[in-house]
Amino acid sequence: MNYDFKVSAAGRVNIIGEHVDYCGGKVFPAALSLKNTVYVRANGTDKINLSWTTTDAKVSLDISRLEDYADLKYGNYQAGCALMWKNAGHKLIGCDMLHDCTVPFGSGLSSSAAIEVSTLAALAVIANEKIDKKEKALLAQKAEREYAKVNCGIMDQYASANGLKDHAILLDCKKIEHEYVPFMLGDYELILSNCNKPHNLVTSKYNERRAETEEALETLKKVLDVGCLAEVSPEQFEEHKGLLSSKVRDRAEHVVYECARVLEAVEAMKKGNLTRLGELLNLSHASLRDKYEVTGRELDALAEAAQNYKDCLGSRMTGAGFGGCTVSIVKKSAAEDFKKVVGEAYEKAVGYGCTFYEAEPSDGIIIEKL
Repeated sequence: MNYDFKVSAAGRVNIIGEHVDYCGGKVFPAALSLKNTVYVRANGTDKINLSWTTTDAKVSLDISRLEDYADLKYGNYQAGCALMWKNAGHKLIGCDMLHDCTVPFGSGLSSSAAIEVSTLAALAVIANEKIDKKEKALLAQKAEREYAKVNCGIMDQYASANGLKDHAILLDCKKIEHEYVPFMLGDYELILSNCNKPHNLVTSKYNERRAETEEALETLKKVLDVGCLAEVSPEQFEEHKGLLSSKVRDRAEHVVYECARVLEAVEAMKKGNLTRLGELLNLSHASLRDKYEVTGRELDALAEAAQNYKDCLGSRMTGAGFGGCTVSIVKKSAAEDFKKVVGEAYEKAVGYGCTFYEAEPSDGIIIEKL
């Protein structure tokens, strides 16, 4: 079948800065070479026809009743994006879309964001509408929050849209502004390890953690002039943490110190200090395990096996947690041995295997006329 355009958007790995985006913090993600690609063409109807390379499912969305498709197994994210696009006043035309996704589902590498952003980019190009990447990211987030009912932050969609090859993104989630930081690891590379226990944001206590951090903020605002938890410095936290209940204090401690780790990681990267970057990844995982409690035995087993490997500088869970992936900084020459040793240790610990991906920072949205 002939299509007019090939439009892709990236999955993402968050190098450091976990569970701080919805607290107004800065995060340090990179777009990945794993992508969702949409082949799209106008069809002259009032329907958006969806198909996939990974399933025989076919879905036809009526443009006049996009509100009706939120419960679809296939096509709900696309329907949500089309509705948000239409409600924002953009021209929505009937089209055929073939989706091809190489971002593993349930891996914590933002397959949903890649689907949303690529869908919106496809809708824009087929309607010949010019909108910037920031608006695409915000509409994608709106679709996930208001249509799919997943209470996500902005990081995933923003990284998917704004990725730049060989760079990571220092994203201020409160101001929604970013700085590109060169991310080249020399003799090292990023290896993503999927624990093969799917995670789901809706059921992974994500909303519970958000509520706990919001409770911490409301309490601290009584003694501090801050607008979000990320504005609380480690020194201020230490002075006032006694106001918080034990569990809420742990959650807030993770956010405050993780925000500080992000800034230190960026400086380490700018100075080429990969050893310190790896140490910060290890500290981040320990905090997510002990203070935020979002790791679980699978991710802990993967991170521990990687951290114990001699040619790994650091490793941590990435994504919402309770499943998905770890990200590790590993010497390139040791990559295959790393996979063998860590894979065996993981299978011994949990009883089944993991999957490895070698990825590099990539461009976000890519549009090609066919």
